[in-house]
Amino acid sequence: MIGFPGIGLEFQRNPAIFRFTDSFALTWYALIIMVGLLLAVAYCSRQSKHFGIQTDEILDMLFFAVPAGIIGARLYYVAFNWAEFRDEPLRILYTWQGGMAIYGAVIGAVIAASLFCWVRHIGIGAMLDLGAMGLLIGQAVGRWGNFVNGEVYGLPTTLPWRMRVYSQEVHPLFLYESLWNLLGLALLRLMMKKRAYNGQMFTVYIAWYGLGRAMMEGMRSAEFNLMLGRWMVSQMLAVLSCIGALILLFYMTLMRKRKPLLEWTAARDEYEAYRRSRKAPETAEASEEIPGETEITEEEGDGDGGPDGREGAGEGTQE
Repeated sequence: MIGFPGIGLEFQRNPAIFRFTDSFALTWYALIIMVGLLLAVAYCSRQSKHFGIQTDEILDMLFFAVPAGIIGARLYYVAFNWAEFRDEPLRILYTWQGGMAIYGAVIGAVIAASLFCWVRHIGIGAMLDLGAMGLLIGQAVGRWGNFVNGEVYGLPTTLPWRMRVYSQEVHPLFLYESLWNLLGLALLRLMMKKRAYNGQMFTVYIAWYGLGRAMMEGMRSAEFNLMLGRWMVSQMLAVLSCIGALILLFYMTLMRKRKPLLEWTAARDEYEAYRRSRKAPETAEASEEIPGETEITEEEGDGDGGPDGREGAGEGTQE
């Protein structure tokens, strides 16, 4: 049984919806994760016009980002629990037995999405800004899968909203993180039409999630902590990512009027014209000027207050 005794709610714990065999079943966790993914895709598709991203580009990107996120989540967990797999390495493939880490999923998905945008000459910063809202939706919904599984709970507490699980009354960390992610989504939604440059919303997401995760990891039950010696891995990563994101936000805000960071503000059409000029010997002299050096103003964006997301990566991706 899982419940909230302070408010009189109690639920029968049954992770499986339908069991095909003793070792294979359709679980509530998998269904909730899928619902979170579909809601994230639907929301991002509706908001894509504000970032200059097309819906089919989002769907194409997901073919790479979703598998990369699953692989990243598994590898992150395995890397810090290698003792469990040392004698039976094939168990790394048994993801249905549990052992996934959300930080690994985010890292894997972001790397895949960035490579996809780099190859397709889509604005990396714009796609990551849009994707940040999708990540928050997926994480907010997905944490309820942890509730069904009776995992990701905190230390003992007597607070009115405490959760009872395995005869313990503890902090419902899954609920804290779900609400924190929804609050972060509201923050990014307010920023959406007023973002000053591509990459701003994603960097705020990294700082926001890192801050919340750093606080909640300290309240987490020891059995759910990935450890590196005496350090809690996810808490250490959360603190470092939050600090790094805040420094990056300061740098991007300070430097954006001088030179766009990572050439994220170079328009896709300009970038393609630059590539063609580099390939044509007779226009070599015209290729001296690299697009993306000039300041991009709001009037040059998509008309909604944000920079145009249909961009190349400029100088950093010259062939």
